[in-house]
Parts: sequence; structure tokens; C-alpha cells
Amino acid sequence: MNPTRSETFQLQTSDDVIRMRQMVRVWMVEMKFGLVDQTKMVTAASELARNALAYGGGGSVCMEALADDGRRGLRLVFEDQGPGIADLELALTDGYTTGGGLGLGLSGSKRLVNEFAIWSAVGEGTRVTIVRWTI
Repeated sequence: MNPTRSETFQLQTSDDVIRMRQMVRVWMVEMKFGLVDQTKMVTAASELARNALAYGGGGSVCMEALADDGRRGLRLVFEDQGPGIADLELALTDGYTTGGGLGLGLSGSKRLVNEFAIWSAVGEGTRVTIVRWTI
């Protein structure tokens, strides 16, 4: 499925995270997502953007509007060139943290979206892809 629209944003500062959150909300409103879907996607996006900033040293997010067999979706791809995640299974466990937070960022984000994929390699960085669909 090819994106019908896409835009990439840099994530280098906390202000970038705020702007990205606003753009996710704007796109979801334009795509006619309901308030619950908007809130779930903005929350997941915020967590993943903060992770890219805090653990990856900054990165980017590519936002893509999708159309597939009568449904609409928003795909976000977060990428950083940070140290990577040594143990993805452990990192996706509720309560696991290396930074003093609640340890719900990755696992919580996964629960908020319809599709979640993560790739990471030590010394290369991390890429997280999330999608939220609506009919």
C-alpha cells in the first residue's frame, strides 16, 4: 500500500516533539479519525518521539497517510542512529526502563496502535513503525 501523502520531521529538541504531536493531531483530524483514535495515536507518537530524543540522541519521524481497501490509516516511522536496543524482548516488557521512567513507553505505545514493528541493532540505531486505522 502506497502512502497518499507523506512528510518527514526532525526530532532534535523537545519543541520538535511538541510540533510533531500537533501535526499528528492535525493529520488525524483531516483524515476524520475520532477523538479516541486521535488521542491514542498522539500519545504513542509522543512516547516514541521522546524515546528517540532521550535514548537515540534525536532522530526523525516520517508521517504517511494511507488508503487500503476502503480504510484510512496513519503510519509513523520513527528512526534514530543512537546506540540501539540490545534486548528488544526485555525492552518491550512492561516496567522495564533504563531511564528512570515507568517503563511503559514501548509496550504502552504498542497497545495504543493497530500495527507496531520495531527494529534495532546495537551501534546502528532503532526504527519503530506504528499504524492506526479507521474505516
